[in-house]
Amino acid sequence: MKIFIAGSRGQLGYDCMQVLEGKHELRSMDLPELDIASASSVEAALGAFQPDVVINCAAYTKVDACEEHREEARNANALGPKLLAQYTDRHNAALVHISTDYVFDGQQTPPQPYTEDDPTLPSSFYGISKLEGEQAIKMTTDRYVILRTAWLYGINGHNFMKTMLRLALKQPDKTLRVVNDQFGTPTWSYRLALQIEKIIEAGAQGLYHATDEGWCSWYDLAAYFLKTMQAPHRIQPCTTAEYPTPARRPANSILENKRLKEQGLNIMAAWKSDVNEFVRKYQQQLIQEVSGK
Repeated sequence: MKIFIAGSRGQLGYDCMQVLEGKHELRSMDLPELDIASASSVEAALGAFQPDVVINCAAYTKVDACEEHREEARNANALGPKLLAQYTDRHNAALVHISTDYVFDGQQTPPQPYTEDDPTLPSSFYGISKLEGEQAIKMTTDRYVILRTAWLYGINGHNFMKTMLRLALKQPDKTLRVVNDQFGTPTWSYRLALQIEKIIEAGAQGLYHATDEGWCSWYDLAAYFLKTMQAPHRIQPCTTAEYPTPARRPANSILENKRLKEQGLNIMAAWKSDVNEFVRKYQQQLIQEVSGK
């Protein structure tokens, strides 16, 4: 199978490469070689390869910056997916697109999760632009998989885990204050890449939620990760109100992998189990990276 990965330099795109390499004929691109918001760029990149499947990991994910840079966010998160869908529809290829928990307002009381059947109501421009991308795909092609995920972390790129470790190691005497009233499911990008592989091989289509299992707060995650890393740290819980941001975050980002389970496709693991495996695999590399060594 010929698989094209857009956005290959991010944490999920990188792990998709790790999972799929050697099993399929792969090609991957990212900016500046591929601009998914340019029809000519999409046609040139994909036309030269003629893939059977396109995995779109490209997105504008700076949630607060989306509030100010709306055109850039909309181009990457809505127009880009539409252009990819137009290409895959014309050439009878399948599109796998990554979306987000931010399409929900997060007002449900934890631990009640959101399923694929719940109505969307984004409360940030990031969420609005990602929902527009979902809608554009659905209106353009039938051969699509939209995967909503949340709280993604991996060895490649920037993420919450690396930020916490960097702060803990560089300022061990300083107390970290982390919000304890936003809830979701930490999801290892490598595990999600394995799930994407299974979905592609099964020929599945439609909208799915795909996060690791269980839930916690950002504070819970930071405390568990730093303890597992055996990193000296001081940490205290705080409220979202103490750290106002330009974009509103969902208080409840817990997603339920309802359709994956119904179809016997769910291979996502418990979030603590994946944090343990992530640390086992990358502990020294993480320390060296955040320490600048």
